[in-house]
Amino acid sequence: MKLFFVGLCMLIAGTAFGQSTHAKSWPVTVQSPDKHLQLQFKMNPSGEIYYDFQADGKAMLQSSRIGPEVKGIPVFKSKQIRSVKSVWNPVWAKRSVVPDVYQELTLVFDLFTIKARLYNDGIAFRYEHANAEKEMTTFNFAGNFSAWYYNGENHNIGPEKLQDADGERLPVMTIKAGEKAFMAVHEAALESGEPLRLKAQKSLVFGVPSHRGKAWRVILYGRTPGDLVDTHLIELLNPAPAAGSDFSWVKPGVAVWDWRINGAVVDGFKYEMSLPSWKRMVDFAAENKMKALVLDADWYGPEFSKDSDPMKGGKVDQVRQIIAYGKEKGLKVWLYLNDVGGKKFPLEATLKQYGEWGAGGVKYGFMNGSPEEKNLHTQLVTRLCAENHLLVDFHDGPVHPYGQMRTWPNAVTREYDQAQSDGHKVFQPKTFATAVFVNMVAGPLDMNNGAMDMVQKGRVDNSQPVPATVTAEAARTLIVFSGATIIPDIPEYYNKYPEHLKFISAQKMPWKESKTLSGEIGEYILMARKSAEGNWLIGAAGNENARTIRIPLNVLDKGTYEALIIKDGKDADFRTNKESYTTEKRIVNKSTILEVKLAAGGGACILLQKSKVL
Repeated sequence: MKLFFVGLCMLIAGTAFGQSTHAKSWPVTVQSPDKHLQLQFKMNPSGEIYYDFQADGKAMLQSSRIGPEVKGIPVFKSKQIRSVKSVWNPVWAKRSVVPDVYQELTLVFDLFTIKARLYNDGIAFRYEHANAEKEMTTFNFAGNFSAWYYNGENHNIGPEKLQDADGERLPVMTIKAGEKAFMAVHEAALESGEPLRLKAQKSLVFGVPSHRGKAWRVILYGRTPGDLVDTHLIELLNPAPAAGSDFSWVKPGVAVWDWRINGAVVDGFKYEMSLPSWKRMVDFAAENKMKALVLDADWYGPEFSKDSDPMKGGKVDQVRQIIAYGKEKGLKVWLYLNDVGGKKFPLEATLKQYGEWGAGGVKYGFMNGSPEEKNLHTQLVTRLCAENHLLVDFHDGPVHPYGQMRTWPNAVTREYDQAQSDGHKVFQPKTFATAVFVNMVAGPLDMNNGAMDMVQKGRVDNSQPVPATVTAEAARTLIVFSGATIIPDIPEYYNKYPEHLKFISAQKMPWKESKTLSGEIGEYILMARKSAEGNWLIGAAGNENARTIRIPLNVLDKGTYEALIIKDGKDADFRTNKESYTTEKRIVNKSTILEVKLAAGGGACILLQKSKVL
């Protein structure tokens, strides 16, 4: 991965300032490259530092404290402003070329340094050279805006008026500040310390109670909620891979999974988490040019037992056979590893063994410890997986994503959400329509969408109906950004819906481009992505209310495309008729506008392939 600097200019102003020149030094103002965002810093005679944030000429945050908690009054020494214009060419991401353009302000004090960056789609700041356990950071919003928050394996909190917030909230904090003004509060590049927490202090003010958090504090900004989804600002704040690193072996894509298939019976065959079923899954995946099979818990013994050896226990012989079988078919096999086995047995030796077996990745589950300890262990597991050419997916209350995929491209996804089939008591269509604008802003998610058996009868783990139409399920696989789209059903049900299977199989990564075409938080989302093969795919999914949406195709390249359009049937409804759908084929171009009706809990899928020139 190479970083190309198109230009770099530095403007240095100010040297040492004493009390007599204090008034002349403040305020300090810096703007985004496009001049639409502005950040202003002020310092009062007591040494308290504040910032104001404006976007499109309107106040978003005002008189918000900034700085680490230190003893004594800081003395301002100097300021420095530089302009950076460069490009990130990721191994995989939402797009193949990511502009990295910002203005950076450095404020140097005798006790610490504040570094701030303004991009066209947000701001970020961090503290350097500070010996402090806590920080004074606040977010003092300029109005009683509506907000949504991450809520573990539950439906997200919100919409909630800022003045009604009580106690702690967890990021991502997504905010609607106006019809064309949206923000999201999160963090990036958490090197050490506690992951970000937010606490309502008083009306419209949130503080940061996290200890020793060495990270960028980030406020994303967009004119639509989709702008928050599409940005890579959080990743850009993370360091590039170490010099000499080679991640060309990282291959993102669709994967099948053995956990949800367990107990399904079709044509006299009962699916289990064992070699005969694994081979059927590998055959299906290979036939449809998917990337991997993910093996879940208990393959090396009961996952919570301290006696279960992740290198020698349980079905290890079968596992080695399926890895070899997958290799013959051009497929990688992922292995589950519980935190018990990961800590009871030597982790470095375990992951080295998996690499030597030829495994393709690790799904790491149920990590224990404090949030700070979990973050450090996540970093360790990610690094060791990279050294052994293993992708990694963290589940069961993981540390939130904060842009690691830039430094470690093998960190392809994590369950920072309510995985769809884990708790129907909370996952409903509105859960999905909210999480994509909250959880997914943090980074790639493993939500396990894509079920085709809408009843799930006989499944061992959770045999409840799926909260969607079958077309919405296919659409959700595209909408959710992930370096490993892990689908949960058996081959026979995917083959039952050939158009939906074609749509899922066409999701060839890495993506060349991604664009949220429209959407409203908690209502619906319309996503377009351009595949590695050059085809465009569009997915739409809504909440419990039926609606008609317009789909402009202006993201397409010049020329004509053959469109396969998969829609909910007229009688489709996620509560009463999940399987009803219709298909249509037509020739379209970038001027075409489609009109599609989404059923309650429904969706739409569009596969656009360039017309063949005769």
